[in-house]
Amino acid sequence: MNYLDIHNIACTIMGYPLSYIELLATLFGLISVYYASRGNVLTWPTGIINEVALAVLFYQVQLYADMFLQVYFFIVTIFGWYHWKSNTADVPITRLNSKGVQLYITCLVIGTIILGTVIRQLHVWLPAYFTMPAAYPYADSFVTVASILATMLLAKKQLENWMFWIVVDVISVVLYLIKGINFLSLEYLLFLGLASWGLWQWRKKVRYA
Repeated sequence: MNYLDIHNIACTIMGYPLSYIELLATLFGLISVYYASRGNVLTWPTGIINEVALAVLFYQVQLYADMFLQVYFFIVTIFGWYHWKSNTADVPITRLNSKGVQLYITCLVIGTIILGTVIRQLHVWLPAYFTMPAAYPYADSFVTVASILATMLLAKKQLENWMFWIVVDVISVVLYLIKGINFLSLEYLLFLGLASWGLWQWRKKVRYA
């Protein structure tokens, strides 16, 4: 039995066929985000399992930008895990200054345009690997770029990571619902709540420069 196939169903929930791969990705995604909201280092190892499962899932539903995002997540996860573990004292929570905010927003806009343009051409450039055109390449790319920036901020324990995650979660709920991966869409609705809670928790602990 191929448990990685999205058509291999683990169970049916209220008429929705939930695949093993979506179930695995969802469970470990929730665990990882919960640990992140607590500032717990276990967010990184649980995140690795989530990233591998999501890469497989997104390839099968033609969300290629999200698929490539998981490779980046894996690399940043290793960095974040090392960064948190290598500090004998807790890494302080800080905030971006105004120039930092402007830089991240500029990177988000430019990165979305560039990545979206590339993603929409993948089936033309590499038809042997991407047999179907990308679905919603610019919305998918926005989620990808915003997630990259949010993960960078999370790894450095900067408060604004939760603001980026909140935007990512709102868009992802709609995008994944349209693509028919309803359980993952529900997970991102829960992520939205966790990100809001994480923002509230971190604001109480932030260290101002």
